[in-house]
Amino acid sequence: MNLKVDVQEEGHSRVVYLNGEVDVYTASTLKEKLIPLAEETNKTLAVDLSNVNYIDSTGLGIFIGALKCTDKSGSTLKIRGANARVKRLFEITGLSEVIEIDTEQREEA
Repeated sequence: MNLKVDVQEEGHSRVVYLNGEVDVYTASTLKEKLIPLAEETNKTLAVDLSNVNYIDSTGLGIFIGALKCTDKSGSTLKIRGANARVKRLFEITGLSEVIEIDTEQREEA
């Protein structure tokens, strides 16, 4: 499965729209786009997972790396649009305690 990554400016935030699966095969694509954005100072970086149904441990590692970068740069990392399965993954790994997760953007198909 491929992963499509689109970045858009929305107000004072950058929003990274993902479409596909985030796994060992696609993690490098996400990392190449997400980490440089996370290193920008004093920004809000939102990752929209509305079109993601699967994330593996490699993908979670990318989010952890992005979180570390936003902490260093004074920026904020947010997750939005996660479906129940993906949100549960963030919860059981404890990432929901350190990354703001908003599920209101998700429209179930």
